[in-house]
Amino acid sequence: VFSPLTDNLWNSLAPSGVYLTDPEVTMLTRHPFTLSPLHVVTLFVLTLTLAFPLTARADGIVIIDPPPCPVPLLPPCVDCPPICPTPFPVADQLDIKYHRVTVTIEDQVATTHIEQLFHNPNEWQAEGMYVFPLPQGASVSEFAMWVDGKKIEAQILSADEARRVYDDIVRKRRDPALLEYIGRGAVQASLFPIPPGGDRKIELEYTQVLPVENGLVHYLYPLNTEKFSKEPLEEVSVSVSVTSADAIRAIYSPSHKIVIDRQGDFRFIAGYEDSNVKPDTDFELYYSVTKESIGLNLLTYRDPSEGDGFFLLLAAPSINVDKSQVVAKDVIFVLDQSGSMQGEKFAQAQDALKFVLNHLNEEDRFNIIAFSTGTRQYARELKPASEATDAARWVGSIEAEGGTNINMALLEAAGMTEQERPTILIFLTDGLATEGVVKTDQILENFAGAAPSNVRLFTFGVGDDVDTILLDTLVEQHHGASAYVRPGERIDEAVSAFYAKVSTPVLSDIKIDFGNALVEDTYPDPLPDLFAGSQLVLVGRYRQGASGTIMLSGKVNGEQRAFEYADQIFRASGGEAFIPRLWATRKIGYLLNQIRLHGEKKEWVDTIVALSVRYGIITPYTSYLITEEDVLTEAGRNAIAQDQFNQLQTAPAAPVSGAGAVKAAEQQGALQSAEVAQAPAPGAAQIVRIVGTRTFLSVEGVWTDTAFDPSRQKATKVTFASDDYFKLIAARPDLAPAFALGPHVIALSDDVAYEVVAEGAGPIAILETRTPEPTIIANATPQPGRTPLPPLKTPPTPGTPPSNPPGPNSGGCLGSLIVVGLVIAPLAVRRMRATRK
Repeated sequence: VFSPLTDNLWNSLAPSGVYLTDPEVTMLTRHPFTLSPLHVVTLFVLTLTLAFPLTARADGIVIIDPPPCPVPLLPPCVDCPPICPTPFPVADQLDIKYHRVTVTIEDQVATTHIEQLFHNPNEWQAEGMYVFPLPQGASVSEFAMWVDGKKIEAQILSADEARRVYDDIVRKRRDPALLEYIGRGAVQASLFPIPPGGDRKIELEYTQVLPVENGLVHYLYPLNTEKFSKEPLEEVSVSVSVTSADAIRAIYSPSHKIVIDRQGDFRFIAGYEDSNVKPDTDFELYYSVTKESIGLNLLTYRDPSEGDGFFLLLAAPSINVDKSQVVAKDVIFVLDQSGSMQGEKFAQAQDALKFVLNHLNEEDRFNIIAFSTGTRQYARELKPASEATDAARWVGSIEAEGGTNINMALLEAAGMTEQERPTILIFLTDGLATEGVVKTDQILENFAGAAPSNVRLFTFGVGDDVDTILLDTLVEQHHGASAYVRPGERIDEAVSAFYAKVSTPVLSDIKIDFGNALVEDTYPDPLPDLFAGSQLVLVGRYRQGASGTIMLSGKVNGEQRAFEYADQIFRASGGEAFIPRLWATRKIGYLLNQIRLHGEKKEWVDTIVALSVRYGIITPYTSYLITEEDVLTEAGRNAIAQDQFNQLQTAPAAPVSGAGAVKAAEQQGALQSAEVAQAPAPGAAQIVRIVGTRTFLSVEGVWTDTAFDPSRQKATKVTFASDDYFKLIAARPDLAPAFALGPHVIALSDDVAYEVVAEGAGPIAILETRTPEPTIIANATPQPGRTPLPPLKTPPTPGTPPSNPPGPNSGGCLGSLIVVGLVIAPLAVRRMRATRK
């Protein structure tokens, strides 16, 4: 089966009755003309070089030799064989059963081991070429590849050589997907034949030295090549084990939700695992190393054409804190013991309270208030941690009964606090206020007037019959967080997991001075306290490039402390492209919460709509935007926002309790505190795509950059796969990932719009290549004391004979075959026609 590039060849050969059925030349002897050896060689060469359907089923790209004709068309004459139609669908070639990545990092040296199991579900044998795009900027020092346990030869291609391979496939296949890997090196190897219904296990292993920027070590694995797969992967997993000579502080992934197992200050394991998914994002992991007791690291991004920049700040203390550095705290547990809590719920709540008591620090104090129609206190005043055992017995003796007097319980808790010590108030309830003061606004006002500023309030809403407005407003006003324990979930597990994170505060009342940088619009706001083993992930915007010292300050046991971090850089251009969407995710979550808790404002709705369109973050107000014709113009977005605001004005008030209210509270809270930018919902994948900082909507079959405003901009047209098309990508590499979306795209580069069209575009003026700001990399060598890795062997110059001649399946003669085919093909076709005549 031939690729679209060979359609012209088919048109030339079909009248002559030529019929190819296999990558090994099979000429039917009933052809009404004579075949010379030259004809056979020519067609064999053309078959090998032009008929390579492309597919991918793991982090590598598999170029499969064509199978027999699946559904032949009617022959052109009675005696002629049938003719194959357009190519066999490229996504229907292979399946993958699992994809496992195991990474070991010692200091800055990472060894990545990959296992993939390919399955051939077809009735024909599959073989071809395997290409693995290397991580962006990776300097691979060692590489090995195995197929079914047997080591095979593979060639490492430089970024320029890999680009020639990518461009060549794009031209021949007329499929732009590989453009996304422009700028990356690659590994190329022959794929051993996979029999019908058979499997092939491929293993790869490579070693690289990881770069360090501003104290952050960065690891990247190119997982997004899975987007080529038609069927979801049965299993995908990435496990990263890190050991460092210097203490590790922050651990952060901007791409995936990871589970972290910290094994002290010098080692951790981070893992991501899923099933029945189609990964479409590179896996990224950052971790910081420092000798400071609290590490602080800064990542920034700025596109000068869009104005202000974006930053992400990570601050993390040691996991093992010296007792002198631990902040002594007070813990007050306010437990709902109303009749609705009776049974398993109350037993779990009691277990949760006992866990907190058993994990108090030596200098901590505590008290317990159980409430229903009235209140019961363990003691009339705060007690030392040494009395925790007696308190646990008291907790076991109380029973659930009566109504729900939330106002009284909160006021009694506020009355126990002391201004001098940080106080954690854990409030657990499963219902609405039914006794005493029952109006939400009045309860909030009463507690705000009674609680001092040092109170950090954390709420747990059990079940769906809770007042979400009350709980979320309480934590908003008192620097805390809310959690909801849904039916079927365990209360004790939720509370114990939370308390494990906040049991050891090391810095309270945090403030950050950014020095020379003009910073604004930061989230979270206000800043939370820092706890041992936890980290602060702060995002915000800055005006322009700057450098200087950032100061982190706060209180340790009542004393003011300050930590300085010199040489922090806010980039003038370039940087980490994930930051703007993470900032937008948090800002949208914040604004949605403000509307839910405090009522709608026109400017909030305007901002949500604008951010949603720009960054592809679907919200309750913008879930239908993909159907709007005028969503890309400022006037169109303003009209949509006005319409949404008008609907809010006349719509009935949203419920404060019930399953819907709890779900909304959870979703908006997750957006507001997200550490990974929200991805488009699976159902929107055919309409919304994310490429770096840009969002693309499918508008009448054209992937259109949401930064493109058709009311003020006119796009320069360029013909897909033309010489100008490839020249433009070479001059503007930032366009390549956008053009990889398909053959019909509108994308911006330096605020200039380019539209890829099928045909008919005239020549365009190619602007000079921009010179990007150099990336600031420090310590891009192994830590002192480590044996340096052997240098990467330089690949042979094209045309130079290889040191080891390729085997029968290596594909090493492909370049020569292409040259021979291009030279003799025209002559062969003419001679065949002449022979037929």
